[in-house]
Amino acid sequence: MAGPAGRRSLALCAALAITGVTCLVIAVTHQRSAVFVPLSAPVPSPTVVAPPAAVGSGHARATAATAPRAIGVPVRLSIPAIRVQSALLTLGQAPDGTLETPPVGPDYDRAGWYRYSPRPGALGPAVIVGHIDSKSGGPSVFFRLGELRRHDTVEITRADGTTAVFAVDGVQRFHKADFPTQLVYGNTDRPVLRLITCGGPFDRSTGHYEDNVVVTASLVRAG
Repeated sequence: MAGPAGRRSLALCAALAITGVTCLVIAVTHQRSAVFVPLSAPVPSPTVVAPPAAVGSGHARATAATAPRAIGVPVRLSIPAIRVQSALLTLGQAPDGTLETPPVGPDYDRAGWYRYSPRPGALGPAVIVGHIDSKSGGPSVFFRLGELRRHDTVEITRADGTTAVFAVDGVQRFHKADFPTQLVYGNTDRPVLRLITCGGPFDRSTGHYEDNVVVTASLVRAG
């Protein structure tokens, strides 16, 4: 699936800053332009990298701590529209406060659920991240994430055998300096999902993508 530009990539690193959010989800092959589906309402775009007091790591931890125990830990992700089938890792935080990402090795091409966000189907934003590609392996689990359209479904299977089904609300791309902290980690009045990878122009001078692709989705069925 990877073209000549993809094979000329340098290396991949993806990380989301949770404490003092500076979004570092990056990859190093040249990705084709993402397709955008506008959200139904304007999205706040903070101009500061530090998260407001109500969002970010502290808020995510508090939300997860109060999530209903009846909701199982997510173990598998399916996105039929872009042919994604992935076991889900459970990710925490790196020592520097950034979001832990799937490590190099056999788990590299899996998506990961951030365990300090709500479990999918609980009140609030469940956060799942994945790599876009790598120099050695080519396209990774979220290589086609930017192709999702409004109403495409995302299915999360949980350890208790139940499934939470989300419908895509929108797909947007943000420059790293304008990472949408409130959109990704802020309080919501319903169960929602955030899927995040890197995208946009590839800066060869830094070896990083300049942007992040953020998919927002809402729960439509659980059981």
